Amino acid sequence: MKLPHLQSLLFELKKIPSVGPRSAERMVQYFLKTKNSDLQQLSKLLTELKHKIKTCSQCFVFTQEEDLCSFCKDNSRKSEILCVVEQAFDVFRMESCGSFKGSYHVLHGVLSPLNNIHPENLTLQQLQKRVVEKEIKELILAFDSDLEGDTTALYIKEIFKNSNVKISRPALGIPLGSDLSFVDDKTLKQAIENRNYL
Repeated sequence: MKLPHLQSLLFELKKIPSVGPRSAERMVQYFLKTKNSDLQQLSKLLTELKHKIKTCSQCFVFTQEEDLCSFCKDNSRKSEILCVVEQAFDVFRMESCGSFKGSYHVLHGVLSPLNNIHPENLTLQQLQKRVVEKEIKELILAFDSDLEGDTTALYIKEIFKNSNVKISRPALGIPLGSDLSFVDDKTLKQAIENRNYL
């Protein structure tokens, strides 16, 4: 049975990162069961997304129709400490913990030559300029602990090797409330290396 409209929608949905054939099918099932008013609202929000949401001209996090985001406009934040993250949504995760009161810089990706993501594809030049102009004292590199995240952290460390900027990464280790018997070897090794003294 040929259903061109359905096939076209599935094809477009599969373009979304992390959405495979089964996820796309589940989305279509959901759309078909949803009220028309809800679908119209979703369609409206998607259509307006590129017009309403832009990136902050200073830190590159999402902002709604304004040049500077609320974090960059907040004078109570420590402007000399920058937390550098991969994606804009990482800023919201950092904020949810409530303990970081510095500023942010979003790279919009990490170095990944295999995926054709090179330094010029990220906001690294803007980061360098900002560190100099704003007299940044510390960079906290909050990337995933994987090959791409580690490579990006080393690249940034190399950029600032002749400066007085301190560079750190969040400690990695055993999650709160976890059972040691379920912790993998790499995580356990990092937990020992990043141990806190009492």
